[in-house]
Amino acid sequence: MPIHSLTPIQSLYVHVPFCAHKCEYCAFYSEPSRGETIQRYVDALIRELELVAHDLKPQTVFFGGGTPSLLNLRQWEKLLAAMARLKLLGAGEWTIECNPATVSMDKASLWRSHGVNRISMGVQSLDERLLERLGRIHSRAMVFKSFDLLRQAGFDNVNVDLMFAIPGQDLQTWRSTLNEALALGSEHLSSYELIYEEDTPLYAQLQAGQFAVDEDLACAMYEELLERAASHGLEQYEIANFARSDGCSSLDIPSRACRHNVNYWRGGSYCGLGPSAAGYVRGVRTKNWSNTILYCERLEQGQRAIESAEELPPLKRAGEIAAFGLRMNSGWPLAEFQRTTGFDLRQQWRVEIEKLVAQDLARLGSERFHLTERGLRFADAAAELFLR
Repeated sequence: MPIHSLTPIQSLYVHVPFCAHKCEYCAFYSEPSRGETIQRYVDALIRELELVAHDLKPQTVFFGGGTPSLLNLRQWEKLLAAMARLKLLGAGEWTIECNPATVSMDKASLWRSHGVNRISMGVQSLDERLLERLGRIHSRAMVFKSFDLLRQAGFDNVNVDLMFAIPGQDLQTWRSTLNEALALGSEHLSSYELIYEEDTPLYAQLQAGQFAVDEDLACAMYEELLERAASHGLEQYEIANFARSDGCSSLDIPSRACRHNVNYWRGGSYCGLGPSAAGYVRGVRTKNWSNTILYCERLEQGQRAIESAEELPPLKRAGEIAAFGLRMNSGWPLAEFQRTTGFDLRQQWRVEIEKLVAQDLARLGSERFHLTERGLRFADAAAELFLR
């Protein structure tokens, strides 16, 4: 197993747990916004940044949620000023997730002036009926208005986030949403099949028999996604992610791929801040408390708000890294996997690889192991084979 160096961590994730309204499908830690709590959170987050800044030199930054764009202009000014003071600006890729209902020119201009250069916009659907079904607070008109606003503010790297296999969504509605979303000309598209997570309203409705899951329809929608994205110049590089390219990187991914997420899938280290945020730093996986008040209290006492820390056995961690990497179309370059984990993918997982190849779910070459197009559709099941 390679020795973990003491070089600064280059990927930073910040979780902003506030939403104007909790969506019907969401299982992430988030909560309806309250003014005093949000301000307290911002102050606590700055304290957490101060505690880890010495060990950070971010090349990728990702503010996720929740709805990061829900923070008001003054809160963003305070947070960005702190990051400037701590010398945490200047990342090559800096993404902020936003909801179309919470974007303003003032915020977008402020972000851009501090080095934010990528926006991920949670659209989910362009059908008003389905937006209401999902519990989204924005309208379709807000999507187009917000996209234009982001372009005016100087953002030339925008991701549009869509969802398919929504209850009540038929193939024609999905085609219409895809056509309109792709016509925006964004540099990146993320599109996820709706997953029914426990403790969400949609899961409860499914269990109560209010609707049924149609796997054949979901497969047809996925095929439609692949075809339409490719026809609009977006290259699939991960199961749910597509990007434009003006040349490829050394990882065989489009140039507009989300580098922050690629670091996750390739087993890289990252620092996670904010309530519920996970991190992986020098072999140790951490998770912050999923409680905003407790998070704030810990930081106000000058302590990290870490609920758990775990150092995984090398083989178990290598299995996780193998599983995540197989979500990417390029799979795993064998030499790179060995450099990253210290293990030979072909030896430790020989039986699993042979099984997937025999089922035409994967290909093994002299330099690379990857899932086939059919295998990517069942990537979760394939990935489970590699977990130890």
